[in-house]
Amino acid sequence: MFTGLVQALGSVASIERRAQTTRLRIVAPAWEHRPDLGASISVNGCCLTLVEGDPSSGLAFDVIPQTLAVTNIGSLVVGSPVNLEPAATPMTFLGGHVVLGHVDGLAEVREIRTDGEWRVRVLLPESLGQFAVDKGSISLDGVSLTIARVEDTTSGTVIDVCLIPETLARTNLARRVVGDRMHVEVDHLAKLVARQLAWMHRVR
Repeated sequence: MFTGLVQALGSVASIERRAQTTRLRIVAPAWEHRPDLGASISVNGCCLTLVEGDPSSGLAFDVIPQTLAVTNIGSLVVGSPVNLEPAATPMTFLGGHVVLGHVDGLAEVREIRTDGEWRVRVLLPESLGQFAVDKGSISLDGVSLTIARVEDTTSGTVIDVCLIPETLARTNLARRVVGDRMHVEVDHLAKLVARQLAWMHRVR
């Protein structure tokens, strides 16, 4: 479990294609955290298991084909900036919201406005629009954000999120451009409620 509060901005050092996995190595020299092998790390909102290294020499993760199929990890290149967060503990301050690191889909950046405030408009996958509500929580590339506006368009559900300077400085969201595809994880509680309501409707 994570909170969606990015603790470090790393960069991809190497990508090694192997027979059954892809070895992804990320460096984050300024990150003081020293995770144990086997630890869960959120990489752009995708929960990966540390198999080797440390932030200075490189954090290594083995990415399986299933993960590559449902995320944008496979589109990363050497030098790509990535958001990093260690798994939460019972002592972690829950400053964001509960994020599982299980990517629900890929959202497309439709518009970026920087006049007055930094506002990003994102098109959600069709199956996820029902979980977006005004002032609700959402995770984009592992960053816990509050939905400023929900709009149902002919293309699908588009949400607006506003980014404060602190978020722009500490994450890779400032580097996003129109057309980029971002990891999206909707609020897990919203999914649970929707599931229960659907079940109750069926048994009536």
